[in-house]
Amino acid sequence: MRVSVVRPGELGPVELKTWREMQHSTPSLGNPFLSPDFTVAMGHVSAGARVAVITESDGPVGFFPFERRGGGVGAALGGWVSLCQGVIHRPGAEFDAGALLRACGLSVWEFGCMVEGQRWFRPFETLRQQAVVLDFAGGYPAFLAGLRERSPKFVKSTLYKERKLSRDVGEVTSEFAVRDPEQLRLLRGWKSAQYRRMGRPDRFARSWVVELVERLHAADTPDFAGPLSMLYADGRPVAGHFGLRTDTTMIGWFPAYDPEYARYSPGLIQHLRMVEAAAGIGVRSLDLGISNGSEYKDALCTRTVPVSEGTVRRRSVAATAHWLRTEPVRRARRLVLDTPALYGVADRAMKRYGRLRGDGGRMSGEAG
Repeated sequence: MRVSVVRPGELGPVELKTWREMQHSTPSLGNPFLSPDFTVAMGHVSAGARVAVITESDGPVGFFPFERRGGGVGAALGGWVSLCQGVIHRPGAEFDAGALLRACGLSVWEFGCMVEGQRWFRPFETLRQQAVVLDFAGGYPAFLAGLRERSPKFVKSTLYKERKLSRDVGEVTSEFAVRDPEQLRLLRGWKSAQYRRMGRPDRFARSWVVELVERLHAADTPDFAGPLSMLYADGRPVAGHFGLRTDTTMIGWFPAYDPEYARYSPGLIQHLRMVEAAAGIGVRSLDLGISNGSEYKDALCTRTVPVSEGTVRRRSVAATAHWLRTEPVRRARRLVLDTPALYGVADRAMKRYGRLRGDGGRMSGEAG
């Protein structure tokens, strides 16, 4: 087995075709964050973006996207925003995590949302959580019928608020793939304000995230696209979502809404409209990421899939220094996540900090 490390833009047509074939061969690898399109886009915004091309005598058997961060430390590609990570591989392929890192010139590799089935990384996991998935392979009517059975109050309330929004403001309409960049900027503004209200880091305060999203918004092929879904009332934008999709799978990434219309739960209405439109073009599922106690995710959930985080370390001085620097923080975070009372205190403190920063917007537990 031979490993060559290249920049994403150096991948050739044959390698990109093989990568997509691997995704199609293994359903769990169908996530848009594992697509070559996302990796190539990251190559434009990150100087450390790399891909390890793993080859045997009959051609590539795997692709390992990662980011170099100096000092022999690497991380999942776009880990601050990526919701799915791992090796894209041929069915039945086997890898050795330590040997792979050595070939990449890394002593450490950190991951945060490892896709299921990556058994070579299992010994290095430090936390396993469940991601929420909505299945609608049977079409939107079947999905809605199942949702009514699982969460009847949620469906009744959301559809009632949609009718009320229509009565109070005007006809409710939606569009699945809005190409207008001004609409994307509007959504980014809503999302940045929401981050501030909740006391959380604003992803869009980083210029590379803005550039990445704009590049992905321009993507539109049968295999991969960055659809901007918007909900309107009387022609006014009231909620939206920017995510990514392959031909089978969509991910929930940046949902947001106009706080002026919060009482109508426009984000929830928008999610149902988005699922209906995605099902109409053949997409089979929507991955909303880890629940973290989100009521709307739990209500919409069809099933869950495990995702994990952890760190692979080879025996080295750099790996030891990394452990000493990061392990106390990891243990403290794990304690908070595993203790509901501590998690509640931390969450309330962050929201209080957000209010003190002075956005003045209203809080809501809905999608967005």
